[in-house]
Amino acid sequence: MVAEPRTPCRTPAKDRDGVTNIPTWKFDLLRGHILDIVGAAGPDGFPMAELSAAIAPRLTDDETARLGKLGWHMMAVKLEMEVAGDLARMPKVTPQRLVLPASA
Repeated sequence: MVAEPRTPCRTPAKDRDGVTNIPTWKFDLLRGHILDIVGAAGPDGFPMAELSAAIAPRLTDDETARLGKLGWHMMAVKLEMEVAGDLARMPKVTPQRLVLPASA
């Protein structure tokens, strides 16, 4: 049996080592939805707390069943996207809002 390709997900938090490896299909699926949702929000950003709820209706029943815990996987992908520079938190805004880097 061939091992399923995996994508490493890092965290931007200082003093936190370690990498979580998730199946690449999950990473790519969630990354695409995050980019669409946050990109559509424009310069005002998208509330991080609403991200899982915004992704859920975009998933097919099969994707939902295969994905497992949406919130956990979404957070791993979101954090990796921050480290990679594909996503940014709006500075000095609470609660957390997400933007694409060109808007940050």
